[in-house]
Amino acid sequence: MQSPLQDAQLAQLTQKIKAWAHTLGLSAIGITDTDLGRAEARLEAWLGEGFHGEMAYMEKHGTMRSRPSQLESGTTRIISARLDYLPEAVAQSEQILADPQLAFVARYALGRDYHKVLRKRLQRLVELIRGEVNDAACRVFVDSAPVMEKPLAQKAGLGWIGKHTNLLARDGGSWFFLGEIYTDLPLICDLPAADHCGDCTACIGCCPTQAIIAPYRLDARRCISYLTIELHGAIPEGFRRAMGNRIFGCDDCIQVCPWNRFAKLTRELDFLPRARLDSSTLIALFEWDEATFLKRTEGSAIRRLGHERWLRNIAVALGNAPGSGEIINALQMRLQHKSLLVREHVLWALQRHGAGNPGSQ
Repeated sequence: MQSPLQDAQLAQLTQKIKAWAHTLGLSAIGITDTDLGRAEARLEAWLGEGFHGEMAYMEKHGTMRSRPSQLESGTTRIISARLDYLPEAVAQSEQILADPQLAFVARYALGRDYHKVLRKRLQRLVELIRGEVNDAACRVFVDSAPVMEKPLAQKAGLGWIGKHTNLLARDGGSWFFLGEIYTDLPLICDLPAADHCGDCTACIGCCPTQAIIAPYRLDARRCISYLTIELHGAIPEGFRRAMGNRIFGCDDCIQVCPWNRFAKLTRELDFLPRARLDSSTLIALFEWDEATFLKRTEGSAIRRLGHERWLRNIAVALGNAPGSGEIINALQMRLQHKSLLVREHVLWALQRHGAGNPGSQ
């Protein structure tokens, strides 16, 4: 058992860490222990249903994901951090979704890749911690290893996992990124956050592909974020029309959540839209060649998609847009693309416009 002095020092260090986090621009921070027994059981059941689809990394590491000390030996506490990212009012997102000629990109991907931004802040926080305890074991994670970031954040008091399976905070909705520091310092833990979804089912009812099959249960294989980002092959035809003009991710279940009326616009310039991705037409983005795609998505989370799947997604959105000669011409320009994946989706889009035969124009 620790002496009173040691307890007092730990309490003081815990408060210092929270103050430093605020100074570094983090939106919120909490601390929890490593017990994820309940979350582990839910994860195993979810994987057993096959709801993860092609995301093999979700099961690759076994219990390392749900048992932090297996990932980083000696870990006794997790510092969970939140960084708000909403770049513009939700009404602007809704306007883009309502215009089928515009391209919708999930708000988190409009600016700089958050992994680098948040990791840099957390590394700086580690430096400050080691300035107080120079032999402290600390390791930073920002979606970079098998970490159950949402259950950890809930236990750390940052929010609760809503019926859409995203983390929700009473003062910030869901428009934020999460990152963690695994440490061997026995810091003072925060109380877990309580669930405040109540009887609301807005997120379930609004999902375009009915991916939220029950409260707190998501079949990722149906989710537009999965279909446009994680899926490497052809998008199943049964989901293409429901995608609308969403070419990278989907924010519908977040946008409709009543708690997001409390969300704050980000103060991070790095998260503001780049390359006009918040206002571009589908045709303009479909015209990007690979070199342009790589240049315009430099430092962006979108780059991991690759040019081929970028065109695949936009082809589907063009198929869902109102027909016009301009759209048909743009699609026909890609009919001879070297990628069979691209050609398949282009042909589907042309058929949607009654122009499946290239010679019909």
